[in-house]
Amino acid sequence: MDGMAPMGALDGLVVLDLTNFLSGPYCTMLLGDMGADVIKVERPDGGDDARRMPPFVDGRSAPFSVWNRNKRSIALDLKQPADVETVRRIARRADVLVENFRPGTLDRLGLGWEVLGAENPLLVWCSISGFGGTGPWAAHGGLDMMAQGMSGLMAGNGPPDGEPYRLPIAITDVTAGMYAAIAVLGAIQARHRTGKGQRIDQSLFEAGVSLGVYEAAHVLALGTKPQRLGQLHRGSSPYRVFRTRDGWITLGASKDKFWQALCRIIGREDLPADPRFKTNADRVKHNAQLLPILQDALAQHGSAHWLRQFEAAGIPSEPVLSYDEAMAHPQGVARGLITTYEDPKRGPQKALFPPVRLEGTPARIRRGAPDLDEHGAEIRAWLGAG
Repeated sequence: MDGMAPMGALDGLVVLDLTNFLSGPYCTMLLGDMGADVIKVERPDGGDDARRMPPFVDGRSAPFSVWNRNKRSIALDLKQPADVETVRRIARRADVLVENFRPGTLDRLGLGWEVLGAENPLLVWCSISGFGGTGPWAAHGGLDMMAQGMSGLMAGNGPPDGEPYRLPIAITDVTAGMYAAIAVLGAIQARHRTGKGQRIDQSLFEAGVSLGVYEAAHVLALGTKPQRLGQLHRGSSPYRVFRTRDGWITLGASKDKFWQALCRIIGREDLPADPRFKTNADRVKHNAQLLPILQDALAQHGSAHWLRQFEAAGIPSEPVLSYDEAMAHPQGVARGLITTYEDPKRGPQKALFPPVRLEGTPARIRRGAPDLDEHGAEIRAWLGAG
């Protein structure tokens, strides 16, 4: 590490990473970005399953590289007593353990919370699973799509009269990983006060349910099933994507001042006086009548035309960008969404910049994703010195 480099917020924190694929590795990536020393344990026969996920660059999985940076890899076979003992030795020196096995798996291997927590009372143990460690669904395997289906996200997404839609991003995997990282930080803070570690039980299912804040409010208030709305919003109108003559824009004009300004800009000063559209609640109720009127008006000109006028009036509105356009957008460039780090074996490498922004102890990429067992000898030497 460069001696002139700023310290990370979690410098000195040792994380034992027993995770695979995405939810757990995303959590440990965030901890590593903030300076933690993440020791990733992988199977000798191929390692993390994400290593075989396309696309590949120079024989390495690009997805694996994205969410396994800032980690050291050691290959251990958890069915071999000597390797199990190595994991226990790491756990005795670790501050945090993160795992996303099916509940009960590590207990059967002699590496459960009861064993490792007793050997290291300061250990913060974070389990991530599909449905949590308790309840009738605890033994079910949990992938992102299944959690989306079970959590209400899928049923609420898609056209009102069509099939349920899976969000095309691994939303419950990533969200569970984020929540797990937040919980780890909370447990570390609590440890300063109590002198004890604790167990964290995070699930993809609950992560998905937690995202439906409007839907939860609907169920808790009315006790009824929330209607699928497609592109509509449950409490705001107009608030959706609209097609222009040459593309798509987002438009949020539910506040009265924005609504009135929008009507002036599109030449429909009559609309605010219409009883169906007078208040936001009226507009939500009569979306079916309002939206075709707005869509017809907005289709008359290109996106740039409308965006200039909406910006001048202070109306929230932006273009709809693809991922490559977002990364290349002047705002993305100004915020440094893409960074370059030096890989000793492969030279300069591009990567997404760490998503957490701390000014005093900035997150950064200290190393790229490791080769399988790249740091095995190094980690064993560290154990021998302990």
